[in-house]
This record gives sequence, structure tokens and C-alpha cells, in this order.
Amino acid sequence: MKHSRRLRAAVIMAVLTGLSLPLSASADVVVQKSITYFQIGGRTAAELDAELSRKGPFTQSSGSRHPGATQIRFGGDLTYTRRGTRCAIDDVRVTVETKLILPRWKNRKRASTEMALLWDALSADIKRHEERHAEIARQHAKLLEQRLMKLRPERNCEILQDRVAVVTDEVTAAHDTAQMRFDRVEAKNFQDRMQRILRYRRESQENQ
Repeated sequence: MKHSRRLRAAVIMAVLTGLSLPLSASADVVVQKSITYFQIGGRTAAELDAELSRKGPFTQSSGSRHPGATQIRFGGDLTYTRRGTRCAIDDVRVTVETKLILPRWKNRKRASTEMALLWDALSADIKRHEERHAEIARQHAKLLEQRLMKLRPERNCEILQDRVAVVTDEVTAAHDTAQMRFDRVEAKNFQDRMQRILRYRRESQENQ
């Protein structure tokens, strides 16, 4: 006899805080990714900064707007089955939806060489940052699937459901911690990272 239980969904907004401021493969983890853009204006670095602060995605966790963000939602289904007199996990299907919210500068084509260089470096760094947030989510979705599949059978399904809830909470907490740790490191290294990117792009243009 089998029955299924909907996994508890969790929504996390992972944000960029640095401006203005191998797991085994499985077909069961379903990954959905999308990207949306918000348009900004401005012609100088200060104006770009102000536009990002004014139009960037707002997050409840920080209470402010940011240059980019990643919305993450975990979900899925878990199926139980009877093995003799015990209740066991039959199958797990974990899903993770990631939505990247990135800026698009409408004046890029009319910008000076220096401003274009600055914007290209900045927008690439924002995208890389948000892509990493999405990757952290995918890694923890895989971890959740693996830990749930390793749960041992219990004498009844109510006990097993409680263990599923504990594992889900533990992986969700680990995911949140990993995302916040990543943001702290990124914010600390933002200035050095941007200088390296700009230097590399300038050298690449000079060598063309």
C-alpha cells in the first residue's frame, strides 16, 4: 500500500548585499530556472547606483532594495510504502524553482567606453552572484533528496513523517546558512573583485 505526502515548501529570497553597499546526478530532482529583468537609466556611475537602489528588487528579509536577487522555492512529493509490517519511503521527488532578477541598463549602447566597461563588469558580477545563489539551492535540493531516501523504515508512517519533517527542516536551515555565508563573503570582497574584473577587461581591450 502506498500513499504520498506533499513536502513542505519553503521560499527564500537570497539577495546581493555587496553594492552600495560532486553530488551524484539524479533525474528525481526537478530544476526550473527563469530570469527576469528590471530596466534602469542613468549616465554616470552615481546615477546607476541611485537607479539600482531605487528600482532594484525589494526583499522582506533586508527591508531594502538590491541590485539583483534570486527567488528560491523548494517543493516536491514523497511516497511511502509498506514493507512487511513497517512503513518505508518508496520514492522522493524534490523540486527547486529559481528566479533570477537582474538589471538591464537602457543606456548601454550610448555609453562612453569607460562607463560601458564599468557596467559590463558590474552586471556580469551581479549575474554571477545570483547564479551562485541558484546553484546553492540546487545543491541543497539534491542533499534533501539523498537524505530522505536514506531514512530507514519505521513501525508506522506517522513516525516516518516526523523524521521527514526533521530532515526537511535541517536541510532548509543548512541552505539558509550557506546562502547567508556566501553573501557575507561576497560583500566583504566586493571592491577587490570589481577592481580585478575591471583590470582584466581593460587589459583584454588593450590587447585586441
